[in-house]
Amino acid sequence: MRPFMPLLIIGLLALGGPCMASGDPAGTARVIPISGAAWAGSSVNVVANIRQSVFTHGRTQFAAFYDADRFMVLARRSLDAGQWETRRTAYQGNAANAHNSISLVVDGAGILHVAWDHHASQLNYARGVAPGSIELGPKQAMTGQLESRVTYPQFSRLPGGDLLFLYRDGASGRGSLVLNRYAAANGSWTTVQTNLIDGEGERSPYWDMTIDRQGTLHLAWVWRESPDVATNHDICYARSGDEGRTWSGSDGSRVALPITARTAEYAVRIPQHSNLMNSPAITADDQGRPYVTTYWSAAPGAPPRFHVVHHDGTAWRSIEGPARSDVFTLSGGGTKAPPISRAVVLVERTGQGNRIHLVYRDSGGRVTAATLEQPGARTWTVQDLTVQSVGAWEPAIDPAAWSGLRQVHMLVQRVMQRDGDDRTGVAAPTPIGLLVWSPDADRTR
Repeated sequence: MRPFMPLLIIGLLALGGPCMASGDPAGTARVIPISGAAWAGSSVNVVANIRQSVFTHGRTQFAAFYDADRFMVLARRSLDAGQWETRRTAYQGNAANAHNSISLVVDGAGILHVAWDHHASQLNYARGVAPGSIELGPKQAMTGQLESRVTYPQFSRLPGGDLLFLYRDGASGRGSLVLNRYAAANGSWTTVQTNLIDGEGERSPYWDMTIDRQGTLHLAWVWRESPDVATNHDICYARSGDEGRTWSGSDGSRVALPITARTAEYAVRIPQHSNLMNSPAITADDQGRPYVTTYWSAAPGAPPRFHVVHHDGTAWRSIEGPARSDVFTLSGGGTKAPPISRAVVLVERTGQGNRIHLVYRDSGGRVTAATLEQPGARTWTVQDLTVQSVGAWEPAIDPAAWSGLRQVHMLVQRVMQRDGDDRTGVAAPTPIGLLVWSPDADRTR
């Protein structure tokens, strides 16, 4: 691995300055600075599949990250403002381990909820002391059950303002998925599912979930047979129309719980040792049809390539992402450092059909956006959203900014990540900011 050299991201040099696409002096991506010194010894602040590190409620946006001393910092701003207000909390995390990321959300009453610092460990959860506040109250339990071996916490907000919280109970290769629900009206948590997806002691699901405009939950996951990422295989799918109480397949047929490897619906079969990355990312279009993305090698020795697997109302279809030529092997345990990041997938309705966006870090280290005008199109339009490398950065978007503004908002920071090694990093702190990209503005220039 090349030595890590801290490098300012374009746009952090001046407050609110633009983060131009490479070779594009009129680019529409810009960075709003948050802090000049965030933890950069791992990708913990900017890792995919955390749902989410940035969230907008009304006209106020909230964010969270670890600072240079590993303290969790909360931030907020008005969407009309270019400056963030930050507050350092009393809570530290194991920021050297990229698994120990921060997830946050705001409920319908305006209360901030935060979960942080988990890797098969006790639940760390707190919420704001008042609507709109970035001051947290004390740590507390949710339900008090199955909270001693928490990993990969994810918040989602239901259309009515209540919350869902997903996490793995257990360990890599032998874990199951827990689903809790928060009622904003009375401020209490209940367990919806103690074992939504069961690895049966032989494997673990690595998942992502989204909620569509109708309130339907869409869940996608890959199976892993052991701590070795090379044992990832297959992409599975389930949905719920009653906020997680019952689940079905893409055809509406009821699925018995817990879902297992035998009873799961397989959107696409992918064998082990295919460089399949966990976890997939999922979204849904305006008709409630799911779109799932991750990367894998279609044949032994082939370059790993993003694919978009989607259901067209009749069957699952697969779209190849942008062509890639560099070959690498995904294997081993711990946090990985492949030359490309995982991606987020976004879908927007146009007069011709669904436009698809992938946002990820390419092998040159830049934040990249790839757009397909409709599922039947043959060519992806690819553009860089940053000029300089962001190291081991990965995307995690603000879902409310996308659904409400059709803008991509995500934390951006140049970070390092040692492959399979979560010991204390050696990188100096680097600036962190909010990257904002408006796809529609690019098309109308």
